[in-house]
Parts: sequence; structure tokens; C-alpha cells
Amino acid sequence: MENPINTVENYILEMKDVSVSYTPGKNAVDSVTASIKPNTVTAIMGPSGCGKSTLLRAINRMHELYPDIVTTGEIRINGKDIFSMNPMKVRRHAGMVFQRPNPFPTMSIYDNVLSGYRLNNIKLNKTERDEVVETSLKSVALWDEVKDSMSKKGSFLSGGQQQRLCIARALALKPELLLMDEPTSALDPISTNRIEELMLDLKEQYTIVIVTHNMSQAARISDNSMFMYLGKLIEYDSTKQMFTKPKNKRTEDFLTGVFG
Repeated sequence: MENPINTVENYILEMKDVSVSYTPGKNAVDSVTASIKPNTVTAIMGPSGCGKSTLLRAINRMHELYPDIVTTGEIRINGKDIFSMNPMKVRRHAGMVFQRPNPFPTMSIYDNVLSGYRLNNIKLNKTERDEVVETSLKSVALWDEVKDSMSKKGSFLSGGQQQRLCIARALALKPELLLMDEPTSALDPISTNRIEELMLDLKEQYTIVIVTHNMSQAARISDNSMFMYLGKLIEYDSTKQMFTKPKNKRTEDFLTGVFG
């Protein structure tokens, strides 16, 4: 399969022959090769069960939390092989935001933002903690809404605010990559719009890879798109090219609603 994005040497994320299996002999992700440039939004699309979220989770080694899942191939972040790094360090380079907002229910808003530092045993003094919290919440346009409620639980917030808090939590450790697994699927249209606007702002500082079922969302926010089917990467191109002149019939069928 052609990978027309591979035209320059400047990549933040490189995947080569990446496969993931939940059961021996059957790949949920099958030999995916792709490279992603910095400060872009890349959408991963495809029908349910095609391997989108499985591929995303491979990028920060989340599958290793489950002993039966096997990941093979190469994944590099800024040229560094993630499989030669400590998994916690990999997750600092590649922050994850999940489908449903999941602030830690027993923690305050303040402590939620700092939770990654505690999990990684990174010590900060009070001034540093305050600065990380304020900077992270400002980066997701949440500071003004919560600055007087920092001791309240994250569950006190609306769904859209909770998801922005989760994004702030991921950004607090200053990752290079932000991995987002259908981050707006549980949100109302207004909250969805705010998260989409936020992603467009964040790509100035971060590289974002987003799994989405929403093709119109991919068209609105992504620079490049991947289309996956039955675990394979079928097509990878600029979003404009893919949505106007897809090269593969299966991509065209998916985008026009023939299947999916």
C-alpha cells in the first residue's frame, strides 16, 4: 500500500509493520506502516472492529497491561524505539485521552491535573505544582471556569468540562503526542465543538492522533487521515485528498456510506 505522507524525513511518529493480536494467529492490527509529521492532526477512521483503537493503544504500550496481547513491529517517537524505553516514560511522551471523560473520582480538580506526576514519582514544589495546574488548565480553556473550584472533585464538572480536564491531565506532563480515542463520542454537540476547536489550537504545540467514527469530524479537524479495514491500513493521505479523490474503492465505499 502506498504511503504518500512519507515524502519528508521530519517525523515525530513512525510505525513499521505494527501488528497486534489478542489471540494467537489472528491479528486485530495487521502490519501497519505509517509515519506522522509534527504539529498535525491525524484521524484514524474505519468501521467498528477494524483495529483503530487497538493501533492507538499500541503507540503508548497500553496493551502491555494485559498479558495475552502481543504487539510486534517497530514504533518510534522522535526516532526513539518505544520498546526499548520504560513504558511509563513512553506514556509521558504519548498522552492518552479516552472515549468517556474519566477524571479520577476521589481527586480534586487540582490533583487530577497533577496525577501523572504522582504516578511517575516526579516531585514538584508548591510553586511548580501551581504553575503546571494553571498552565495545563489554560491550555484547554478551563482555567477561568474552575480556578475558584480547584478543591472540588472532577466529577463536579459537566461532561465537556470533564473531558477538557482529562486533556489537561494528559498535557501536564508535556508529551510530544496526544492520542485521543473518540474523545467527543460521549459529548453533546456544543461540547464536541469546543473540543474540536481545542484540538486545532493544540496542534500548534502538539501532534494529535485521533480515532473517530465521525467522518465529518475528521474532515473538519484533521490534516491527514488513515482508513483501516479488518486490521489493515488501506489508505493514508491528506484528508482533503482522501475525501475528494480516494485511491482505494473500499475507502470510497466507507466515505460514501456503502458500508461501515
